[in-house]
Amino acid sequence: MGRAGLNRKTALATATLTLAAEAPDLDVFSRFGGSVYGFNHHRGFTHSFLGLPLVCAAVVAFMYVIWRLRGRRTRDPNLPPRWGLLFGYAYLAGLSHILLDFTNNYGVRPFWPFSERWYSWDIVFIVEPVLLGIMILGLILPGLFALINEEIGARSKGPQGRVAATLALLGVFACWGFRDFEHRRAVAALESRSYEGADAIRVSAYPYWFNPFRWYAVVETQDFFAMMNVDSLEPDVDPEGRMRLRYKPEETPVTLAAKKSYLGRVYLDWAQYPVTETEQIDQGSEAYVVRFRDLRYAYPGQETRATLGAMVFLGRDLQVLEERFGMRSTGTRGQR
Repeated sequence: MGRAGLNRKTALATATLTLAAEAPDLDVFSRFGGSVYGFNHHRGFTHSFLGLPLVCAAVVAFMYVIWRLRGRRTRDPNLPPRWGLLFGYAYLAGLSHILLDFTNNYGVRPFWPFSERWYSWDIVFIVEPVLLGIMILGLILPGLFALINEEIGARSKGPQGRVAATLALLGVFACWGFRDFEHRRAVAALESRSYEGADAIRVSAYPYWFNPFRWYAVVETQDFFAMMNVDSLEPDVDPEGRMRLRYKPEETPVTLAAKKSYLGRVYLDWAQYPVTETEQIDQGSEAYVVRFRDLRYAYPGQETRATLGAMVFLGRDLQVLEERFGMRSTGTRGQR
């Protein structure tokens, strides 16, 4: 965004944009309060439209301190910093962070604190190599052309790379448009059929790394969840008969107690297709462990890995004794 033209309006634009684009992830420090506390506050306040101005103000204040420590010097003396404009740039960069997080299948809560609802577009993988390639090319190609210009003795005035940066941004939006189109096709294919004779209550399609036509699908029916792969280029779903069924677990006093815990409430608020598993352990004061898992991360071949899973330990009186969140929340207590 800086090279696309914003760095021509005020000094310190690129540094401010860069810091503000990363600043929403300052919520990582909430993990010092524990894994559950960090999970609850991840992509919350700092990723919301209301909280973002405070984050941006902190970034601009930091840039002001650095500017003063440097003796109010900038690279171009004829282009002074415009602090109001820099705050607008910081907010724009923060919005780009929220937008990027919205495109993957983890989601964001942009309307916090008025609404805790999570939103996700589900069109690209968390690390999308195509987008990275487009943006990297937008950064390095101007440097290559600058070297060529130096060899032939040509000189350019002002900051370099405006055309390449603009094309890279347009390429990102074009990629999103293409992935959204294929995502809609996959969802439409899932909605057009029944599953083991049951109608779908809701369906979702989640992206794979790199392949824009392959999607991992989760379908909820009255009694079970169906999981499969779907190819958005094909009209049929699950042509090879590899659909996996997972019946909804029975609700018991143990699972109800776990769901009413702090972790349970937070997890169910975030998860799209939550399921629970209950194990009676009778180890010391602990009697039960209830494991939470979101089926949107149960990609084929990863059934045994409870990515972003959680555990609640309960006593014999169903009192919550311990709560854990994270990728390793799958084993027994003795394996921790």
